[in-house]
Amino acid sequence: MSDRIHCRCPRCTIRGLRNPAVIITVGVLFLLQETRGGYFDFSRTFPIILVVIGAILLASSLAPMDGHISAAPTAPEPGPTPSSPQNTAPGQGQ
Repeated sequence: MSDRIHCRCPRCTIRGLRNPAVIITVGVLFLLQETRGGYFDFSRTFPIILVVIGAILLASSLAPMDGHISAAPTAPEPGPTPSSPQNTAPGQGQ
């Protein structure tokens, strides 16, 4: 398993529902297209996906962040060591 810490605050929980909600919405739209014919054509109903995404984004932005766990701080990337020679003149080779 992964060592990643999963946040269970309401905001992160709602954000986690975005992709499943979009997949379910697309599936329902295709199902309606197959069962109801031309009235529920996907080219006419695709704005529903945008409404679902917007509703989830709005709900997640309004949700509280009580108990939010931010990502663990990472170690800074190592820079040049002090003992290495520094070339301060641009364009000069070694």
